[in-house]
Amino acid sequence: MALDVDGIIAQLKDASILELNDLVKSIEDEFGVKAAAPVAAGAAAGADAAAAKDTYDVELTEAGQEKVKVIKAVREITGLGLKDAKGMVDAAPKVIKEGLSEDDANKLKEQLEGVGATVTLK
Repeated sequence: MALDVDGIIAQLKDASILELNDLVKSIEDEFGVKAAAPVAAGAAAGADAAAAKDTYDVELTEAGQEKVKVIKAVREITGLGLKDAKGMVDAAPKVIKEGLSEDDANKLKEQLEGVGATVTLK
């Protein structure tokens, strides 16, 4: 038996909201399924992933007014030489350190912000 898809769609267009609601409930009961919005499930999964994040990258977004102090801080954090640290600061936005714990990432963020830099954790 072939479905009359066009006929079904025409009937759905003419149905009231109450009739459509009853139809959904009947389908759920008959087939043992739930009509849930997939967007809500995706958002919940994204929230779980963010909550489960255990490593962070520290990104220097902007050096700010005290560029020399930021370069010194970057040298201290990374162990780079003056030229490489300056190049990293000049290339902002640039990831300074990767794969840090939340505490370590926040400490570096505070250290860099303390000398005038703008920092984001990713």
